[in-house]
Amino acid sequence: MSYNGPQKVQKVMVQPINLIFRYLQNRSGVQVWLYENVNLFIEGHIVGFDECMNLVLDDAEEYHLKTKKKKPLGRIMMKGYKISIIQNVT
Repeated sequence: MSYNGPQKVQKVMVQPINLIFRYLQNRSGVQVWLYENVNLFIEGHIVGFDECMNLVLDDAEEYHLKTKKKKPLGRIMMKGYKISIIQNVT
């Protein structure tokens, strides 16, 4: 048996819209960080989105990092251009 060097691992790129769709299908909780607003984030469940990445979140809550307070928002729509990060909440 001969050594042929390191094997190449092909990585598959996941499109952002596909990841958002997976969060929608699994009804995963997500954290949404807003553009140029580092003092708060919003948590909820994605119930809808469009090609501009506008999101509809259900059971949304606003978390303030400095005061450690949370504020229930209910069902909201967020404009895609204001979103910086979307991450799964475990």
